[in-house]
Amino acid sequence: MPKSMTGYGRAKSVFGQREITVEIRSVNHRFFEFSCRYPRQYAFIEDKLKSLFSKEINRGKVEVYISIAVNDGSDVSVEANQALAQSYVSALRKANELLNLRDDISLTSVLRFPDVFNVTKSETDEDEIWSEVSECAKEALSGFIAMRRAEGERLRDDIHIKLAQIETSVEAVEKRSPSVTEEYSKKLYAKLSELLGDKNIDESRILTEAAIFADKTAVDEETVRLRSHIASCRELLDLDEPIGKKLDFIVQEMNREVNTTGSKCSDLEITKIVVDLKSTIEKIREQIQNIE
Repeated sequence: MPKSMTGYGRAKSVFGQREITVEIRSVNHRFFEFSCRYPRQYAFIEDKLKSLFSKEINRGKVEVYISIAVNDGSDVSVEANQALAQSYVSALRKANELLNLRDDISLTSVLRFPDVFNVTKSETDEDEIWSEVSECAKEALSGFIAMRRAEGERLRDDIHIKLAQIETSVEAVEKRSPSVTEEYSKKLYAKLSELLGDKNIDESRILTEAAIFADKTAVDEETVRLRSHIASCRELLDLDEPIGKKLDFIVQEMNREVNTTGSKCSDLEITKIVVDLKSTIEKIREQIQNIE
């Protein structure tokens, strides 16, 4: 089952007083490209997340957003700088004595001075944080992959429909191709009859010219290869592995065979079929750009 490169997944988990949210988005990209946004103090989780996701995602531009919130403030400690506070109080009292002012020093006035309290973040237990983040990330990743698979299934069904359309067009080319040579022979005979009048027409010469024309305009090899490419596409679409690059190559080859068919045949009916074929193949190519 092919997977789309477009996907979204989100999960939120609570571990004690810690709330973690993981959000995953991805869009088309030729390779696996990973970027992650997270609170600055948790930079250590980026490489771990990239390693975790790369095991499940082969192609696509993947963006991950991590939110880690501590609800009770237990990750912050506040301590009074007693020595600094005492220095502020001593300085204020000296100023009072010199200026003969009323001593109205209070705790509130001391708190207004900078650095009286030191606010520090408690040390992060990296193993514990990673255990929690990875658990939440795996849940988000599960939803993300499920969405990719669902979209991949829709793409597969659409491509199967278009492959059937191509097959029908190939059958039309194969059916029409012999008639082109026959019509050429008739036109050639009619032209020579018009030019030569009652003179004898060299039947062997007409047969030779018709054979040369048939050889130049024969598209048997192209239609056989087109059928082979169609079969290869169908086989790939049933595989449960990354197939986008292989499909892209096969579609290029299909387009090459159709172009050759068009260049060989000047027949109007076949030309119209070739135009339709190129249009359908281009639609498949656009769909394949979304497949991992």
